[in-house]
Amino acid sequence: MNQTTEYQEYPRENREHKSTLFCKVFENKEHLLDLYNCVNNTAYKNADDLEVNTLENVVYITMKNDLSFLIDCNMNLYEQQSTFNPNMPLRGLLYFAQLYNKYIAKHNINLYSSAVQKIPVPKYIVFYNGTKEQPDEQILLLSDLFQKQNVHQHVDGCLECEARMLNINYGKNRELLENCRRLEEYCIFVAKVREYATADIENRELAIIRAIDECIEAGILADILIEQKAEVLELMLTTFNKELYEQGLKEEGAREADERIVALEQQNEVLQNSVAEKDAEIAEKDAEIARLKAQLGVNE
Repeated sequence: MNQTTEYQEYPRENREHKSTLFCKVFENKEHLLDLYNCVNNTAYKNADDLEVNTLENVVYITMKNDLSFLIDCNMNLYEQQSTFNPNMPLRGLLYFAQLYNKYIAKHNINLYSSAVQKIPVPKYIVFYNGTKEQPDEQILLLSDLFQKQNVHQHVDGCLECEARMLNINYGKNRELLENCRRLEEYCIFVAKVREYATADIENRELAIIRAIDECIEAGILADILIEQKAEVLELMLTTFNKELYEQGLKEEGAREADERIVALEQQNEVLQNSVAEKDAEIAEKDAEIARLKAQLGVNE
């Protein structure tokens, strides 16, 4: 007999997952190498120096793996996020565990050897282009997620994972975008889609098509937008609908919070009135007791 449980120990694989536009924009190794050089201030020329090792089969409902690759002595994990997520270091930790496991198996590394076994240096970059205001760059740490008894407590753990989050909304990180034309084109396209789709929510599909056509005409991501127009349209509709849904949840939560505050204030007012009435009754009773005591004192 089948039994159901209230939770799942591990996330289920999402076989319906489709690549993000960010992945498509940088699936060409030359474009990915250019992005790497711009982020790290390096000058690699040979795209064959870059070995893509993205985990194709490690895609879960609650998270997705965008791009990972090896170059020189670095193991790079690149993720694009359209919503701010402070839990990225934890996701990175899980991904790197899988990447290193794959690397160890491929290179026949003996973990039980008495000799030191060298592994690539992990580098984790999150490219953020959500609507919530964020600084050009910030570092997210796994240790910030450790449970504490209070906010002032310092917790020493045996693990750390650092995610470097770069804000790539158009107008942010200008030097990076100026140096990496492909990334700039991606940012321009996303900004144009968001602008048009937000202005015409009732006809957002036509709004996104308009953004695609204008970018093609301007030579922005034209190679992808021409060849894969239908798929890009679907991807952007999905992304925009997700943003609207999350925004709706936030607004709904804010409305519920406002309603709760009003209700509590009303309850508090009722209680204060009740307390005032009780205080008046008590004062009246005290006055009556005082009069009776005075009378008893006269009789005595």
